[in-house]
Amino acid sequence: MDIEDYIEAHISPEPDRLYRLYRETNLTRLYPRMCSGHLQGRILKMLTEMIKPRRILELGTFTGYSALCFAEGMPDDAEFHTIEIDDELIDDIRELFDSTPWGDRMHIYVGDALEVIPTLGDGWDLVFIDANKRHYTDYYEMLLPRVNKGGYIFADNTLWSGKVVDRTANHDAQSAGVCDFNDLVAADTRVEKVILPLRDGMTIIRKL
Repeated sequence: MDIEDYIEAHISPEPDRLYRLYRETNLTRLYPRMCSGHLQGRILKMLTEMIKPRRILELGTFTGYSALCFAEGMPDDAEFHTIEIDDELIDDIRELFDSTPWGDRMHIYVGDALEVIPTLGDGWDLVFIDANKRHYTDYYEMLLPRVNKGGYIFADNTLWSGKVVDRTANHDAQSAGVCDFNDLVAADTRVEKVILPLRDGMTIIRKL
């Protein structure tokens, strides 16, 4: 048993629908490690319960695992919105959402997040950034004015397999995008922030 197995054995169990989705993702999709998984999923659900957001936005749906975790934790009057650029995933995601108790409050949009975000209005209480790493700074600058005071932005993969430590050796576009984002957030006095060493790193940002 490794430390991750130990942790998962001592936290709330993964709901059956998420267990099945995670297994199916690993069997049928390229890059299944993009799926949040048991530990991160339970953290996302619990943080959502703590924050009690009314409007949630996710950038990058993939197979919908993290979306279900947010929906599971959101208040009864909340709405969840997610943007996915891969139109081949949309039918499966919509079917998945409709199979849950929250399906009528879960909305999915197809396209480039930078083009879709301006069409969805303002007033976000919680945003989860997990899309193209090259555009993390663009997402952030576009979203922060649209987030309510005291609202949160979660950004996934902000340790990027440790590549952020040495950007001279890791200068591909995605690594550079994550590094630029981390530097921008660290210097931004409009927010408070912390990086959790969870999976591939998750930054929690609160708008002041």
